[in-house]
Amino acid sequence: MFCGLVPATPVAPFNARNGEWLSHLGTVTKKQATLVCQRRLAEASPPPDIDFLFAPLKHARLDYAVQKATELGARRLRPVITQRTIAERINLERMRANAIEAAEQCNLVHVPEVAEPQKLAAVLDAWPAERRLIYCDEAAPVADPIKALSAISPPAALLVGPEGGFTDDEKQTLRALPFVIAISLGPRIIRADTAAVAALALVQAVIGDWKNGGLAGSVAAP
Repeated sequence: MFCGLVPATPVAPFNARNGEWLSHLGTVTKKQATLVCQRRLAEASPPPDIDFLFAPLKHARLDYAVQKATELGARRLRPVITQRTIAERINLERMRANAIEAAEQCNLVHVPEVAEPQKLAAVLDAWPAERRLIYCDEAAPVADPIKALSAISPPAALLVGPEGGFTDDEKQTLRALPFVIAISLGPRIIRADTAAVAALALVQAVIGDWKNGGLAGSVAAP
């Protein structure tokens, strides 16, 4: 597993408790390696308490959605099974690997938790009332999503539906729940993975850590 690693190679390990550290490899064997930590590069910095709930997509589009949700600061990734969910299998290890890769690429000192998939009805039945649930609905009563979001704050969660959208029954159930708020994503029909990026950007801009100049200096190298 550790073949090819050379002692003294510089690395920058991180976790959500200790932050990121400038380190180098100490002893290296085939089965293990030790790290020598030198100094802290960044404190642990979990993003705002905003979950991302989504109907799993197929293959590359799911990879894209997971990567972008990580980059945009979702604290937890929670796949939900809706009536129109088309993905037959959900590879949680692949999701976790994509989240880690995105965090490393963007120098994030946080990797979102990846939850086990659940049916939407079960998720809603067990939902904590103090966490507002934002979902994308073209018939949202307030056309301006920024205005709709301005009255809430974390803890919160964003729910994006499957290809084909939520069924009428699911929409009726969501609209009747007191902790749910609907937002519109404009006049055009967009794909589920695009909707995820657009909606997460809106949520971070209005109630997340993009407020008050939070975007400054945040563009990472490709």
